[in-house]
Amino acid sequence: MKRFVQIYLFLTVAFVYSAKAQDLIADNTTPANQRTTIYLLPNVYPAVIIDGDTVACMSLHDFIKYSPLRFASNREQVQYTKLIRDVKKTLPYAKEIAVIITETYEYMETLPDDKARQRHLNQMERYLYDSYTPKMKKLTRSQGQLLMKLVDRETNSSSYHIIDAYMGSAKAFFYNAFASAFGNSLKRRYNPYGEDRLTERACVLVEQGVF
Repeated sequence: MKRFVQIYLFLTVAFVYSAKAQDLIADNTTPANQRTTIYLLPNVYPAVIIDGDTVACMSLHDFIKYSPLRFASNREQVQYTKLIRDVKKTLPYAKEIAVIITETYEYMETLPDDKARQRHLNQMERYLYDSYTPKMKKLTRSQGQLLMKLVDRETNSSSYHIIDAYMGSAKAFFYNAFASAFGNSLKRRYNPYGEDRLTERACVLVEQGVF
């Protein structure tokens, strides 16, 4: 039953995010007069022409260096090792939701009317259930709880807020009560500077390829 709850809640949140993506993503269109022509140098780097000079462009990503952790006991070290394992398993799912948001938004913009958009959303719902149910069945209870927080990390919005905004307060209350019965909460926010500090550390290290 608990596993069913995790599957149901995750798929509900994933579908709501994808269905309402066009309202969540800001328009980042760049005005034509502010665009820069970018060239690709053969086997080197992208480049731009500035005052007649070809300037290579390289993207250097931020690299966060953490101080070594000091554990007060073997139990704490085991818990941190388990957290890393769970992050490695659930973070990709949270990132997939973010991708779904972007792709659905872009595709919905090309559809001619509400009927076509609704038809696409119905297809998306079936896709989510078919694709993610087998994956969600493999998650433990703690991994399901972590996944809900990582969805917040990747989208900057709690599951409860999204359901409340787009499916109504009644359904948000029902889903949250349903989750609470099994030790979960759709209102739980991700706090990388507080209680989720170690989770954020694990996420960053996994993203940087350390683990």
